[in-house]
Amino acid sequence: MTRIEGVSRRDASPFVRLVYRLSKRQFGRDMDPIGVYAHTPGLLFGYGAFERATGKLKRVDEHLKALAVTKAAALVTCEFCCDIASSFAREAGVTERQLLALPRYRESGEFDELELLVLDLATAMTRTPASVGDELFAALREHFDERQLVELVNEIALENARARFNSAFDMTPAGFSDGMVCAAPERQPPGESEPRMVAA
Repeated sequence: MTRIEGVSRRDASPFVRLVYRLSKRQFGRDMDPIGVYAHTPGLLFGYGAFERATGKLKRVDEHLKALAVTKAAALVTCEFCCDIASSFAREAGVTERQLLALPRYRESGEFDELELLVLDLATAMTRTPASVGDELFAALREHFDERQLVELVNEIALENARARFNSAFDMTPAGFSDGMVCAAPERQPPGESEPRMVAA
């Protein structure tokens, strides 16, 4: 469900119908965000190209990217994104205990030093205002080269765009995590201070 109806197959252009077919082949179901983007086919084309280019980047471990994306989805509080991100995270080897531990990842004992740094980055980029400190960035540089940092930061930024777009249209979960553990939206209590990186 979403606040506006996606473009129907009957009303869609040949390009949009092709995108619908390819999307259904990839995900096994119709995807509300694609139907909504189809109201502006040029934007759908550009967005799809960006997603494809991002998906081809493989210098950063998929497990780490999945953790970062799922954390970002939870912080934006996008239920649709938490649903699909949790599914992809499980495929990438993220454990159920890790998915459940995301709200208090630093205190959970479920993550190693590198995973904690990646989650710190996702948190720093997703909170408003975004604030990635020099200390955190220096710590990340000890593990990632420039190309890897661009790939990881892009992945988190793209998830922020996805989650904020989908949240504005109030998109509900699509059933990717039905019957399985799913990361929960993290609604920050009023007045809570921004998380800071601490020594692992």
